[in-house]
Amino acid sequence: MADSIETKNEPLDFIREMVEEDKKTNLFGGRVVTRFPPEPNGYLHIGHAKAICLDFGVAQENGGVCHLRFDDTNPTKEDTEYEESIINDVRWLGFDFGEHLYYASDYFEKMYECAVELIRRGKAYICDLTAEQWDNEYRGDLSTPGKDSPGRSRSVEENLDLFRRMREGEFEDGAMVLRARIDMSSPNINMRDPVIYRIRHAHHFRHGDKWCIYPMYDFAHPLEDAFEGVTHSFCTLEFEIHRPLYDWVLDSLGYTFPNRPRQTEFSRLNLTATVMSKRKLLQLVKEHYVNGWDDPRMPTLSGMRRRGIPASAIRRLCRTVGVTKFDGITDVALLEHCIREELNATAPRFLAVLDPLKVTITNFPEGGVEPLEAVNNPEDPAAGSRKLAFTRELYIERADFMMEPPKGYFRLAPGREVRLRYGYFIKCEEVITDAAGEVVELRCTFDPATRGGNAPDARKVKGTIHWVSATESVPAEVRLYDRLFTAEEPGANGANFLEQLNPDSVKVIEGRLEPALALLPAGSTVQFERLGYFTVDPDTTLERPVFNRTVTLKDSWSKQNAKQGR
Repeated sequence: MADSIETKNEPLDFIREMVEEDKKTNLFGGRVVTRFPPEPNGYLHIGHAKAICLDFGVAQENGGVCHLRFDDTNPTKEDTEYEESIINDVRWLGFDFGEHLYYASDYFEKMYECAVELIRRGKAYICDLTAEQWDNEYRGDLSTPGKDSPGRSRSVEENLDLFRRMREGEFEDGAMVLRARIDMSSPNINMRDPVIYRIRHAHHFRHGDKWCIYPMYDFAHPLEDAFEGVTHSFCTLEFEIHRPLYDWVLDSLGYTFPNRPRQTEFSRLNLTATVMSKRKLLQLVKEHYVNGWDDPRMPTLSGMRRRGIPASAIRRLCRTVGVTKFDGITDVALLEHCIREELNATAPRFLAVLDPLKVTITNFPEGGVEPLEAVNNPEDPAAGSRKLAFTRELYIERADFMMEPPKGYFRLAPGREVRLRYGYFIKCEEVITDAAGEVVELRCTFDPATRGGNAPDARKVKGTIHWVSATESVPAEVRLYDRLFTAEEPGANGANFLEQLNPDSVKVIEGRLEPALALLPAGSTVQFERLGYFTVDPDTTLERPVFNRTVTLKDSWSKQNAKQGR
């Protein structure tokens, strides 16, 4: 897995340059140990993919290791379901953590001992102010320094006793917290005596009811890195303001940790027409705006996998975006471009009709079936060919016929001739309509001399359309997925992101497919010629094939926005 992905020729961004310099100076004895530390409180999304590619990629490129470590320090939001999904997503993305799977909760005893040591050193104290009192009366703001909590004057002995009793479950949630004693006048509010332990009488998904106090992330994270011998701890830019606290924790206990790890921040991956907030994604799931975390419209890795987006396309996007110190937003069209680039080289081609219009070939014998040769993938000659059944009754796309075609329309029309893909020239001789005037059938003739799409008399036709046999094709449910949001930045400028959901983000239609498509296993991705890339959904059955549209063949959104002057 990991040794096959594209990391050996990564460009040297500022993080890779830093790691290279650290190796030259033997800062960590030549070691490179990174970590990816997700919280098991939701599914990973594409924003996490950039961090995964960086954490595992840098380690791999430098002969090091990357730890997968679960930050399971908040039992009220964590679940085994999320843990399992994260493990599957990391592996699917192409990375292998081997034996280096860790949990913050495995260090709870050591973290508790570190907190006790801080109390003994006079660097932590018990505070029994409510959260509201702290925020409104004591913390201060950017222009006003904070003021000392009454608990700051407690003796070491009293703090140790209260902390022990907190652990033993004597106090209710919120009754008190353990704070680091740092600087109530610091311009960095994160350094104004932050909470490092709080009471949570909640069942932990791995340790049951053993603990009722839990460390805060800003306290646990540097300790976990130090316990595991991490050399380089990469975080997204929002953690830059937390780095002084990261360093303070390690410096305050520095006698235990020589060569302490270094935290470095980089810009996160943001995409247009997408939300990355776990809170918002959870809301979409819980309020049934989507059909679960793996809904193909979701930016979760499981949703993208179900939609048919290859892991290689996500890795390609992360390489293209690069690693910088500057926050920005990437057009989701770039992701779609990466998907097309990957699938164009790998996806076999098939014929499918998604809005069927019946065509009767009047000069072809009733009951007759003629096998035609179709190329599986023009990009890959080794992919071979397959047989298509040409019959008297066919289906074409309704959009490939017009009664009164405008200039530049080269598809089928009354009296006009077109080429059937891999087949013959056909000519529309008669149009059948219903009582409402809607076209229900075309009666055409075919030219037997044009088998394979070429005329012996060298006559030319400009239009080539796809088709399937009406009698030999199979019906299928086809889910046409599109972007989940219509806004470029959902929720920006105070907007309600739920009001910016795309009402056409999914359309379910009945299509007709080549019979071979019904035999493909779930997860198989193919190109429906002229229509897009599609993937077999896990809901599929032999009796009822189900396909998800992964991406269209062209970027229709960019064209639409350009027309509207966006």
